Amino acid sequence: MGHIHEQGQHLLARATSVNCRPDRIGYVATLDGNTLLLQPVSGAEISQWQLDHEAGHLTLASIGSHAEKPKHVEVLAAIEAAFVNFPAAGKLDILTPFDQVEELLRSGLLIRDKSNQLGVNIELFWQQPRMWLASPQLYAFPLTYLFSHGRRHPLRPPKPAGVVYQRHIPWLDRTLSFRTVDLHRDLERFNRWMNEPVVAASWREEGDPAKHQAYLQNIDADPHVTGLIVSLDEEPFGYFEVYWAKEDRIAPFYDVDDFDRGWHVLIGEPRFRGKPFVTAWLPSISHYLFLDDCRTQRIVIEPRSDNHKMIRNLAKCGYANLKELDFPHKRAMLGMLLRERFFAERLWVPRDVIVTSCSTSSLS
Repeated sequence: MGHIHEQGQHLLARATSVNCRPDRIGYVATLDGNTLLLQPVSGAEISQWQLDHEAGHLTLASIGSHAEKPKHVEVLAAIEAAFVNFPAAGKLDILTPFDQVEELLRSGLLIRDKSNQLGVNIELFWQQPRMWLASPQLYAFPLTYLFSHGRRHPLRPPKPAGVVYQRHIPWLDRTLSFRTVDLHRDLERFNRWMNEPVVAASWREEGDPAKHQAYLQNIDADPHVTGLIVSLDEEPFGYFEVYWAKEDRIAPFYDVDDFDRGWHVLIGEPRFRGKPFVTAWLPSISHYLFLDDCRTQRIVIEPRSDNHKMIRNLAKCGYANLKELDFPHKRAMLGMLLRERFFAERLWVPRDVIVTSCSTSSLS
C-alpha cells in the first residue's frame, strides 16, 4: 500500500480533481487515464481504483489487496467521480465487493441485473440526496393537510438551517453551495445587493438596512418559503427564495400539485454573472429542490416576460414556457421543469459538456 500511496500523490499532483461528500464525508477524487485515486479529506490513506469506459458503459474495480472490503462511502465517491468525468455514460458496473450493498439496493442507488451484476444507473444515482444534501431526510415527511390564507396544502417539514446543498462544479473547479440566510451575517451584503442597480431594476426592493432586516425576518417567519445564500468556495454571490408553489401567489395560475416547488434569484456580485456561473447555479437549484423531497415532480418559475435572457437560460436548463400571466407588479412567463426531464436528459451539467464527452468517447 505504501507504493500505491506514493504513486497516488504523484498522480494527484498532475491531474484534475473532483470534490465529493457522500454522507458528508469528504474525498478528493482524481482521474488520470483509467486510474482513479480517492484521497480522504481527513488525511487517511489514498485508495486506487480502475475506471474503464467503453461504448457509454463504465466499470469500476478496486486496485490492490484489501484486508477489508471498501467502505460504502468510498464507493459512492468513486461512482460520483466516474459520472462527473463521463456524464454521457448511462450505467456503471461495480466489480469489487463492498459493505452495505442491501441498503443501497433498497434506496435505488444500486441495481442488480439478471446476471447478478451490481451496477448504478446514472438517473437513479443523481436522485440520491445523501450525495449532495447536508442533512438529507431518511423518509418523506408524513402527509396531513391544513389551510393557509384559504389554500389547502400539506403541512411542510421544519425549515432547514445552515448548509443544505454542496456540489463540485468541474467546469469552474469550485464547490457551489446553498445555505440558509443568517441575518447577522448576511444583512449588510443583502442590503448592498438589493440596492445594486441591476438587482434593483428587477426586484424593486431598494431601501435601507432596516427595511431589508424586516424583509428577511418576514421570509424567515413564512413556512412556505426559505431564503438561501449561494456561494462558490464559500464566497457568497447571490440570494434565492425557494418556495412551495401550493401556498404561493403562483398557485391560481395553473393546476398546482402538493409538492411543486419554485424559486426566485438575484445575483448580487456582478463578476459572478455570465454563462459559466449560470450553468452552475441554475441546474444546481433545480437539483436541490428535486432532492429535497422525492415527491416533487415539477419546479415552476415566473420571470418577467420581457426578461428574454433569463427565459433563454431557463430553456437551456430544461424549463418549458407554458404561458404568460399577469401579477399586480409584473407580466410574467410561467416556466416549468419536469423531474423526469431533468434526470433523463442529465440537465445537472450543460449540454455541451455531454456532447464533448460523447465526442471524446467516440475517439477513444
